[in-house]
Amino acid sequence: MAVWVMILAFGVVVGRLVWFGTLEAPQRVDGRVLNATLASRPTILDRNGVPMALDIRAPSLFAEPRNIIDVEEAAQAITRVLPHLDTRWLRKRLDSQSGFAWIARELTPQVEKAMMHQGIPGLDFLVETRRFYPGFRQAAHVLGGVNIDNGGIAGIEAYIDKAFDLDLLHSIGLARDTAMEPVRLSIDMRVQNVLHAELEDAMIRYSATASAGALVDVHTGEVIAMASLPDFDPNQPATMLEKGRFNRITAGKFEPASIFKPVTIAAALDAGAITLGDSVDARTPVRFGRFAISDYYGKHRMLTVPEVLVYSSNIGTVRIAQAMGKDKFRASLTRMGFDAAPKIELPEVTAPVVPNPLSEVAAATISFGHGLSVTPIQMLRATAALVNGGYLLQPTLLRQDGGQSADPSKRVLSAKTSLQMRYLLRLNALEGSARRANALADGFRLGGKTGTAEKVVAGRYSNDLVTTFFSSAFPLDAPRFAMVIMVDEPKPEAPGTGRTAAYNAGDMTGRIIARVAPMLKVLPSDWVNFPTAELTDGPIDDGFIPHETTRAQI
Repeated sequence: MAVWVMILAFGVVVGRLVWFGTLEAPQRVDGRVLNATLASRPTILDRNGVPMALDIRAPSLFAEPRNIIDVEEAAQAITRVLPHLDTRWLRKRLDSQSGFAWIARELTPQVEKAMMHQGIPGLDFLVETRRFYPGFRQAAHVLGGVNIDNGGIAGIEAYIDKAFDLDLLHSIGLARDTAMEPVRLSIDMRVQNVLHAELEDAMIRYSATASAGALVDVHTGEVIAMASLPDFDPNQPATMLEKGRFNRITAGKFEPASIFKPVTIAAALDAGAITLGDSVDARTPVRFGRFAISDYYGKHRMLTVPEVLVYSSNIGTVRIAQAMGKDKFRASLTRMGFDAAPKIELPEVTAPVVPNPLSEVAAATISFGHGLSVTPIQMLRATAALVNGGYLLQPTLLRQDGGQSADPSKRVLSAKTSLQMRYLLRLNALEGSARRANALADGFRLGGKTGTAEKVVAGRYSNDLVTTFFSSAFPLDAPRFAMVIMVDEPKPEAPGTGRTAAYNAGDMTGRIIARVAPMLKVLPSDWVNFPTAELTDGPIDDGFIPHETTRAQI
């Protein structure tokens, strides 16, 4: 019995020794198990299931300096395969007593094969998880990027880390080499590609320093496309640090200029301060002491409310804001979401600058889009509310399966006011500053407003540099989408053309809608049977409609 007990005991010991001899001890660097570099991230898909970001495997070269026999030989062998590495840095890296040192990460299989053929002891490869973006720059500011350790550092990638606690999952080993549930965005890559291409074209066509745009579903708040140029390649995260590579839609704030006028008019209509049949005095400039507010192309007469928008009258808009009163006007800005930074899944957001309380002068200038700075995503959100029945929705980059119903508590305008604004925006496309855009998107019933803001240089408005905007919605017989386009410091496209919004941001809007509307299942047709009887409290007086426009066209 004693012999059998001893044989059994020795058998266990031998078995354990054999097991330990075949066990590959986990390598560590900085106290972490190296297979943490296999940490997975969820695949990111667009709304139609097209991959926007996914994990791939990539070999990374590391050294065990304590096992390097000849540092000089090893350094020469590495630089033969990787000539871009600094030789002095490499020698210092290899000439130490540490057990681990990264040499080069995220290489190709071809480099791995060439390095292995060098036959240098003390060098080896570790397979890491690398993030790959098949669309390259197409949705750079939406996706953001990851660092060398596959951790999200910007855009929706940073949101995923926070929302899914990926750092925690990685640290406890629950997200290593594991397929995770995909994240489906609201972005439609077909529309995204069109938007990105038009923004690139604008940079060349108008010799602009920057351009940006976004399109949302007015009923769900889903962002269908968003781009800002100049941008970067998320496959090369260092490029996002280059000058000017920020998301102007969510992280840039600008004076919105005349695209703010519909917001002012809607607030006054909703407050009962004016009706569509009212007229305002635009015969003379509005004066505040030695300062005067005038019109770029003044009509010098009484203007109806629709004419104020069609002729983009600063004077008329100021009169409308004054009819409402500065306190009610300021309260309307709060309701429309202009007091706080926009809420969206992206971490790159900035807070607007809107004075509170308003002086009489501030209320006057803000009414036509000067004296405040807001982000384009806030203007897009407000534009959607003007046409969707009056609901202020939360923009989102995540697909809303089955849509989301409007929250009655988020209603900021009455249904009647929204209908009236649809009429005014469509009227501006037929008779006002949006005519060029409407011609380019003929048949898709767009409505919108142009805005041209002089840039502030050294504390003063510049006569030479402008930022242009175009906010729009389509199709206005049954609104589904809203869009905002901006072009920074555009130049005239050709002699005889202008640099104002109608000639650049407006034209871009028309071209984009003509290309993406069929993708979004919006069919071209004539706009007929618009319910004009609901626009006013009583019968419509055609006297307030510019005589060139017929009721059938509206």
